[in-house]
Amino acid sequence: MKRTLIALSVLVALSMLLTACGGGAAGGVIKVATQSPLSGGQSAIGVDIKNGAELALEQLKGPLEEMGFTVQLAPYDDQANPDNGVANAKQIVADPAVLCVVGHYNSGVQIPSSEEYHAAGLANVSPANTNPRVTTRGYLEVNRIVGRDDVQGVVAADFAASKGVKSVYVLHDKTAYGQGIAEFFRIEAEAKGMQVLGFEGTEEKANFDALLTPLLAANPDAVFFGGIYDQIAVFIKQAREKGYMGIFVSDDGFDSPEAVNIAGEAIVAGGGTYYSTVAGPAILYPGTAKFQEDFAAKYGAGPKPFAAQGYDAMAICLKAIEDAATAAGNKLPERGAVATAVRALKDFPGITGTINFNAIGDLTTAKYFVIQVASADPAKWNDNPVAETLDIAPPE
Repeated sequence: MKRTLIALSVLVALSMLLTACGGGAAGGVIKVATQSPLSGGQSAIGVDIKNGAELALEQLKGPLEEMGFTVQLAPYDDQANPDNGVANAKQIVADPAVLCVVGHYNSGVQIPSSEEYHAAGLANVSPANTNPRVTTRGYLEVNRIVGRDDVQGVVAADFAASKGVKSVYVLHDKTAYGQGIAEFFRIEAEAKGMQVLGFEGTEEKANFDALLTPLLAANPDAVFFGGIYDQIAVFIKQAREKGYMGIFVSDDGFDSPEAVNIAGEAIVAGGGTYYSTVAGPAILYPGTAKFQEDFAAKYGAGPKPFAAQGYDAMAICLKAIEDAATAAGNKLPERGAVATAVRALKDFPGITGTINFNAIGDLTTAKYFVIQVASADPAKWNDNPVAETLDIAPPE
């Protein structure tokens, strides 16, 4: 018995000595945070962004675990609200274990929240934010894996012109995202010779009579609405009920099967509904086949828009942390080293395509789609036909 106790004591002492001298596993907890709306009207997309990131963490954390780290997800609900996003960001940066952030869904939440990440030197990879100011501030920490509104708005306006639209009424939701893309749409529409009959913002989500009265009197060929599906789909339903039968055009904030649940048959009536997007359904990306299968198996349904981008944003975070940890001798890396490693990735093999960042954190080439809503069945949302696919570099 004494020999056994002595042997155990020796083993414990050796283990402690090896750990203290760095001869054992590096150890330590690494967290990657997510921020997206997990509750409220936009949670259908926000939850799937988090789920995509969670699936990536589970599947890709192996190299860090082999170094001896424990890797954890830290999900936060920003509720699509800037105040919540900033409050969460303050908590995130206060936790030294967090080395990267995947988020957000709304540019109006992303921009103020990322001021906190920047101040703390914390890497931030956005799966969805498109307002130019996300990256034009020039922060090393902030990157995105989707395109920009100053391109997307142009794509939508060019498409409207190709459909023969001569007059358009432009609406937006008064957010940094919705108003920004509406302004880029308006500029290009006017350049294409379209008559812009109105340009208005609204935070209304229930009764659009005040907007519909002047719009119906103007009788435009098309209506462009910059914003999010939970507002726009209600507007479309009420506009059709009031007799408007022109074309609706929107943006990637409209990209959710929940839009069909809200608008019903109105969404395919009249001239139809189209939307531009920087993401598109996962089925549009050849590299997502296994992701779609694994996602459905884990979460009980196929991925909604931006879930695949959530996966890739997490994959980038994990690879950058791994690279920074390797450079630090398999020890916990500093946040600044992770931020530098994200920007330094070259030809990263994401499931949505090969990813390279330019000097301000934009993709060197981004995909843009224009999609027609062809069915009032939400189960067929991902089967909507693609009218255009474009690969465009960001503005210089």
